[in-house]
Amino acid sequence: MIRTDWTRDEIAVLFDLPFDELMYQAQTVHRAHHAVGEVQLCTLLSIKTGGCPEDCGYCSQSVHADSGVKATKLMDVQAVLQRAAEAKDAGSQRFCMGAAWRNPKDRDMDAIVAMIEGVRGMGMETCMTLGMLTPDQARRLGAAGLDYYNHNIDTSPERYGDVITTRSFAERLDTLEQVRAAGINVCCGGIVGMGETREDRVGFVHALATLPRHPESVPVNALVPVKGTVLGDMLADTPLAKIDDIEFVRTVAVARIAMPLSMVRLSAGRESMSEATQALCFMAGANSIFTGDKLLTTGNRGDSADAALFAKLGLKAMAAEEPMRARVCEAAE
Repeated sequence: MIRTDWTRDEIAVLFDLPFDELMYQAQTVHRAHHAVGEVQLCTLLSIKTGGCPEDCGYCSQSVHADSGVKATKLMDVQAVLQRAAEAKDAGSQRFCMGAAWRNPKDRDMDAIVAMIEGVRGMGMETCMTLGMLTPDQARRLGAAGLDYYNHNIDTSPERYGDVITTRSFAERLDTLEQVRAAGINVCCGGIVGMGETREDRVGFVHALATLPRHPESVPVNALVPVKGTVLGDMLADTPLAKIDDIEFVRTVAVARIAMPLSMVRLSAGRESMSEATQALCFMAGANSIFTGDKLLTTGNRGDSADAALFAKLGLKAMAAEEPMRARVCEAAE
């Protein structure tokens, strides 16, 4: 039975397990629900960069950050489809498109829909992250065939206000409800290593694991400190606030146990992770990564480094047809 009634105490007990026992439990759960040694390859493209009015303390694309990221307009549809085709040729099964918006404007929806339809026409899964959505916008995305919508909760409910003040935790959940109502799968996770405590990490996993339906994808990001952002500058001044590798792996393992069916994605921060840390994350149940040498605005390990690591670990990319599955949500009438 897939539980959505986890208590914080139960999540905390998992975090406190001896490391080998935690890894054993995570791998046992993983093998019960997922193919062993297979990792889904995803590609992320920034289709509209910078100029976001939100004040997320980790984000270089915020207008409140002094990061040097320049605002751009929404990419041309054909340019996006060309990048998707390149990603497919490189082995990606899912193409994720992100726009630095608080919420999309209705005037941009035709182009967004065309991107979704074009990428799906290539036989790839589609994912978008565009900020908050109205019910009508969510329905348009669902009608276009969008497979996943990414909208992270970022951190625990208690820590949230220390990271973002321009949008509430409740508003995050409202958008997830709009996405579900439109019949779109949910991609929702967050960022660790933002100076939070283990109690915050317990709260973060608990918030995801007690949603009415677990997110189909759960990205676990390690903060990439960017100079000029609130958190990037804070970690530069207090480097001990950075999460250690074993604690990061623990977070991945607890997410796997608490959300057995979800694809747990080892997301941002891999560029600075050792091969050993990444190997532990895969053992802990991570079975999805972003490929390529760039995420939205920060670096990534690159295809050749990933191929070498997969060869060393005996991992293989998930076959293209395997992640393509019918949406599990029912669209609202």
